[in-house]
Amino acid sequence: MTSSLRSDFLRIVTERGFVHQGTDMAALDRRLVEGPQVCYIGFDCTADSLHVGSLLPIMLLRWWQKTGHKPIVLMGGGTTRIGDPSGKDESRRMLSDADIAANMAGIRGVFGKYLTFGDAGAVMVNNADWLNGLDYIDFLRDYGRHFTVNRMLTFDSVKTRLEREQPLTFLEFNYMILQAYDFLELWRRQKCILQMGGSDQWGNIVNGVELARRVDGAEVFGLTSPLLTTSSGAKMGKSAQGAVWLNGEKLSAYDFWQYWRNTEDADVGRFLKLFTELPLDEIARLEALAGAEINEAKKILATEVTRMAHGDAAAAAAAETARKTFEEGTLAEALPTIAVTAAELAAGIPVFQLLVKAGLAASNGEARRLVKGGGARVNDAAITDEHHKVATGDLADGVLKLSSGRKRHALVRVAG
Repeated sequence: MTSSLRSDFLRIVTERGFVHQGTDMAALDRRLVEGPQVCYIGFDCTADSLHVGSLLPIMLLRWWQKTGHKPIVLMGGGTTRIGDPSGKDESRRMLSDADIAANMAGIRGVFGKYLTFGDAGAVMVNNADWLNGLDYIDFLRDYGRHFTVNRMLTFDSVKTRLEREQPLTFLEFNYMILQAYDFLELWRRQKCILQMGGSDQWGNIVNGVELARRVDGAEVFGLTSPLLTTSSGAKMGKSAQGAVWLNGEKLSAYDFWQYWRNTEDADVGRFLKLFTELPLDEIARLEALAGAEINEAKKILATEVTRMAHGDAAAAAAAETARKTFEEGTLAEALPTIAVTAAELAAGIPVFQLLVKAGLAASNGEARRLVKGGGARVNDAAITDEHHKVATGDLADGVLKLSSGRKRHALVRVAG
């Protein structure tokens, strides 16, 4: 990797929409031009897989490595024992050491699909290696004096809990100090100059920057990415059926592909920039597609994201399965098919009415209850708003799939 490429990191991630806040970005950019640098992002082990809500920070690490630098994946084997209060309005469930170890094992495999590990590549570390052996009195004396309760009370993660009169335990209050100490340790061990994370981590990251400066006189930096929601306000990584996991053992490649295929029209360009490596001019072309043609861009998005998460073969198989289901009907020959007019779809058909027409519900009332209960799906995407209207944009090559639960389906085609 040439030195001219190394200075491209901030340009690339800014152009693609990854950057929300940063500390002294001009100085950071100068450091990146000097030569390969080290950064880290931390991942707590609260489940045995990451979900797509973690995909944005993973892509940040991937771009960091692609532009010639060394990424550190920090596994929170130590901090998970406490629980990060950031973005939470209640305490996390306490996990046993065995639970944390099992979760860490499940998470590790994800990163090998996005990063290159090895002697000169990415590294994975566990903060339990230094946190579990801390002497509490020495730690408070050496590092606790650099943190004021006054300052900590100004952080959004703390203020939100207090405003809602939700308890914030002393255990959780210590989390931000331990995260700051992680940065200091990684500076000392790996000369890590940058911590990245979501915008809810801003206070924790700034604490780490300031601690490294005060204790070691280190010039280190912080960068956050925006917390993503869909255009309709839904949180990334969740669906009505549960989390959209990155591990194939917890969610099939086909269901993963379908999640991205059902992206809202307004999000296609943004998600192509964040979650694929397609050139920006190609993304601009895809983003400009109108009407039913935007579905082609969604298929490309789904295939590109699935390819990185599950491999080329799984992505191609998922795309082909969807094509046969929706275009050829090969996998859906036994499914009932109903016809609607183009004018009806253009005006929008209430989903509960379409469920009744397709024979998937006996009455409007039953259909409404099905929708409210999360059992109705359009093109495998859960619909929970009983007032939702199925429209022309839902068609994929003139057909859409309507489902009641996981076993009852019907195809809806445009008449004529």
